[in-house]
Amino acid sequence: MATQRRHTSVAAELEGTLLISGDLFPYFLLVALEAGGPLRAVVLLAVYPLVALLGVALSDDDLPVSVMTFVSTAGLAVADVAAVAKVTLPRFLLGDLRDSAFRAFARHAGGERYVVTRLPTVMVEPFVREYVAEGARVVGTELRVVGRRFTGTAVVSPGVAVAGGDRSLGALVAVLGRDRIVDVGLCSGDGAVNRQPAFMQICQERRVVATPDKAPATPLPRSEYRRPLIFHDGRLVGRPEPLACLAVVMWLPLGVVLAVTRILIGVFPYGVSLLLAAATGFQIRAHLGDAAATGAPPERRLRGTLYACNHQTLMDPVILSTVVHRKVTAVTYSLSGLSELIAPIPTVRLTRDRGRDQQIMQSVLARGDLAVCPEGTTCREPYMLRFSPLFAEIADEVTPVAVRAGGAMFHGTTVRGHKWMDSFFFLMNPSPWYHVRLLPPVSSSSSCGGDDGDASSHDVANRVQRVIGDAIGFECTALTRRDKYRMIAGHDGVDARAS
Repeated sequence: MATQRRHTSVAAELEGTLLISGDLFPYFLLVALEAGGPLRAVVLLAVYPLVALLGVALSDDDLPVSVMTFVSTAGLAVADVAAVAKVTLPRFLLGDLRDSAFRAFARHAGGERYVVTRLPTVMVEPFVREYVAEGARVVGTELRVVGRRFTGTAVVSPGVAVAGGDRSLGALVAVLGRDRIVDVGLCSGDGAVNRQPAFMQICQERRVVATPDKAPATPLPRSEYRRPLIFHDGRLVGRPEPLACLAVVMWLPLGVVLAVTRILIGVFPYGVSLLLAAATGFQIRAHLGDAAATGAPPERRLRGTLYACNHQTLMDPVILSTVVHRKVTAVTYSLSGLSELIAPIPTVRLTRDRGRDQQIMQSVLARGDLAVCPEGTTCREPYMLRFSPLFAEIADEVTPVAVRAGGAMFHGTTVRGHKWMDSFFFLMNPSPWYHVRLLPPVSSSSSCGGDDGDASSHDVANRVQRVIGDAIGFECTALTRRDKYRMIAGHDGVDARAS
């Protein structure tokens, strides 16, 4: 009679083992900034060096964690912290996920899996369950909640103590129940002395899966993620280490001046504005193609050119207008009043009524050039959302425009933040850049041989999406604006300002 095979249970520490770095400051800073605001983040940045030194002086590893937990979460709504944990932290945690430790943890699929951490559980659970192991249990700090807000204090004393501490041991025993052990415990090693978290005492087999002194750690490749990272939120581009955060704070005054200067440059003629933008560090590169991509002068054309761009920031149509050296009208479903005010090109607001919007766009195209972003919203990662087919129904020919943009310090898009400041944040980057490539026109009348106009417009939209995706190496998806807003904000995004 065959015996049923028992699955192996495994427990692994998060910081320093599953994650390459053991530094928790960046994650507390992200919660403080995105859920609490800039002032709370500055307070955390100011307090951190003091408590870190005090922790070293007192040989208390838990003191800095307790103080950072309080400063970053006290008074914040549970929903706000949970949202940051879901849409902001995973990108930074994934970038630090150790390849070897992840694979060792994944080999025990089917058994009970535990991730032990000094971070609050609410900050780690979305990442662990979506990107590390579905069904894994997070053993971390449980925060006290009063009136749907965190007090910043722990229900149980936080921390995974090393060499002799018993807090992680008590936390894991509380989850497992008494008289139970874990089959395998995973931890890291520091030099000749292994760093042994207290929870390893109830692990039958102890495995050191990371030895920093022997070989440099390798992060898990993007292609090996359990699920692709497509949507995320938050303003900061780089990992917010203490010195990097200090650099951001010191840069802000100059960044504001640069942003205002770059906005004012838009009033100058196109050739001059390109030179002035370059003088401020704004890099704009354009490839207009071999066939007169800029087209004939407006006075010689019966209709304007319809440009279909992938969407990187609100400035896509502005940069397009600059590189083709003429006014291009941009259409939008929702744009803040400030963004409309500072826009150096005409903007037209659509109504979300298909028939009415088609008339509006045809009217604009009859008078001049028109730029549309059929994705309906931006995507930060190298993926393209599904193209709405409406643009393919208003002109016989569409000029695809492949756009890439970025900055080293701030993201120029957000969902949960202040969207009216999107352009300001993008322009506050030390050296923001735009790469624009005009591709050969695509016919919207012969791309599909069927008689069904609706089907034809969908085929044209998909073809334009593929052409742009191939040009810039982005993967085409069937995801939509609604999918993005539901994932990040929990609603359809109909009333959201800007994209």
